Amino acid sequence: MIRKQAVHGGEKGHPSRRRALKLVAGAGLIGAGVLRPRPARAATKLRVLTYFFAEPSQGGIFQAAATGLYEKAGLDVEIKQGGPQINGMMLLAGGEADIFMASGIAVLNSIERNVPVIAVAAPQQFDLQAIVTRPDIGSIGDLKGRRILVTAGGRAGYWLWLKQRYGFTEEQVAPYTGNFQPFVQDPTIAVGGIATSEPYLARQAGVDVKYFLLAKQGYPPYGGPLVAMKSYVESNRDVVARFVQATLEGWKSFLSSTAPALALIQRMNPRADDGWMAYSIATLKELNVIGDGDAATAGIGTMSEERWRQLADFMVQVQLIKPTTDWKSAYTNEFVKDLRITL
Repeated sequence: MIRKQAVHGGEKGHPSRRRALKLVAGAGLIGAGVLRPRPARAATKLRVLTYFFAEPSQGGIFQAAATGLYEKAGLDVEIKQGGPQINGMMLLAGGEADIFMASGIAVLNSIERNVPVIAVAAPQQFDLQAIVTRPDIGSIGDLKGRRILVTAGGRAGYWLWLKQRYGFTEEQVAPYTGNFQPFVQDPTIAVGGIATSEPYLARQAGVDVKYFLLAKQGYPPYGGPLVAMKSYVESNRDVVARFVQATLEGWKSFLSSTAPALALIQRMNPRADDGWMAYSIATLKELNVIGDGDAATAGIGTMSEERWRQLADFMVQVQLIKPTTDWKSAYTNEFVKDLRITL
């Protein structure tokens, strides 16, 4: 049985970033909602925080909850939604969550600040960050000198990579709060977003668009790695192992039959309309986000030293971390290496 807590209703349709911001501000909660399967027998409790409101790009976690995979693993998993005003790494470090769907940049930043976190699996083999433009733009490089809308978080992450790679300048960047009107009204403007979301929202606003996936241009981070405090992992290795296996099995199941997870996602985030979720799933499958790269042979969730090295090199170059930062401590394949769950 799935119990829903603190879910806020609203008008149908996936929220813009601005509307999402208002939703969280009005809620005054850690997340916009909580889903928690109630197991039939005693189980180990585990709190998982997503990086944003419930959506298909988190599908493996919701599928594992909906199909009983966590319960079978002896886990009582509580799923909390993240949001634009929620600092997930801070909540993780403060003991408000046991697992957080973070970003690679946030992981290395935490290690730089002596916050001992570690990624235990990376279901998304690359980041879904994208630049959305009009169809006449031939490449990201063509945007040099043009205005690009970027979120506050993006300015501390992928925007630095864009500046380094394409020679963009601070004069080009403008705030992106989820308001598409500047993009709609000015065809020279581009907007930074997520491949499974912003292109759909822009088309819903009546604009014909294309997008450039930054991962295909060399942007190195994994997408949404599952992160825990090292102290938690050291004290709960069996729990983490069971969680990782159930989650990766959830991803395999989700990509075969999405209905169970989508029902939970819509219960937790009523604004996740059918059209947007269908687009998101189609994009996840088209890009092969879960099964691409090393995951094709080593299994879903695997990570490589080379990818983390590339991310660390970038962050050193843009002075986000020091050259002496112990980036190798940012991840472990301990919990995925023997599973080899492939699509």
